[in-house]
Amino acid sequence: MTKIHEAREALGQRLRELRREAALNGKGLAEALGWQASKVSKIELGRQSPSEADIAAWAAACDAIDAAPGLVAALRNLETQYADWRRQLRDGTKLRQQALAEVDASTQVIRAFENTWVPGLLQTPEYARCRLAEVVDLYGITNDIDAGVQARMERQNVLYQPGRRFHFVITEAVLRYGTAPREVMAGQIDRLVSASSLASVRLGIVPFGIRLPVSPLHGFWMFDDRIIMVETFAAEMRLTQPEELRLYRGVFDRLATMARYGADARQLLHAALDTLREQPSGESEK
Repeated sequence: MTKIHEAREALGQRLRELRREAALNGKGLAEALGWQASKVSKIELGRQSPSEADIAAWAAACDAIDAAPGLVAALRNLETQYADWRRQLRDGTKLRQQALAEVDASTQVIRAFENTWVPGLLQTPEYARCRLAEVVDLYGITNDIDAGVQARMERQNVLYQPGRRFHFVITEAVLRYGTAPREVMAGQIDRLVSASSLASVRLGIVPFGIRLPVSPLHGFWMFDDRIIMVETFAAEMRLTQPEELRLYRGVFDRLATMARYGADARQLLHAALDTLREQPSGESEK
């Protein structure tokens, strides 16, 4: 988030400089644009991102129209780094999955750490439906769950393409959180058992009860050591700075060293599956 905040603040500072060069104070600019004075302040302090229309109007009011293209380019770069979910999902879940498929297709090695959900590339249709239904409900977006699930399943074809490698690390909590009905979770765990045997896939599970070298604060995906994707409730962030890439690669490697693989991972999977089967009907849905 630091780099994104810095970029937003830098854009705000450039806009503030235009205002000052035009000998306008914040109140005067706001009146010229028909805005609340607080909007000018928030943009200049990097607390709010302007729209492209805002930038064009700002530049015109400051008699600096020539500066608008560069400022718009800076805004677009910022939006690439930080994309809020309502904007990303405004047309539903299918297009989001197709956009991710393009990133998958351009990547040779994908590393993913998840502490809450099964990675999308390993999900069953039923589990994916639970996840996308949650998204539709949370953000109030177009309900295209069927199309979104199909697109997510199509993304999984990349697992079988020659030359691709995938290293997934999940916590044992992923298997035991109540994020899906019992029968759906059971089928999903079976899928993970099968996926752990794929030649292209290395699946590690960080078990409960061990001392971790770094706290698993959130999930993230790494694409060829060139892009880090981090999802929050509010937005998706794409990190590309060298220091960010090094940091997240170090976090991934540390967590990966604590994971169980192969037969040991399957033992954890079967134990979670046994626990599900022992639960009275409906207990996991409470």
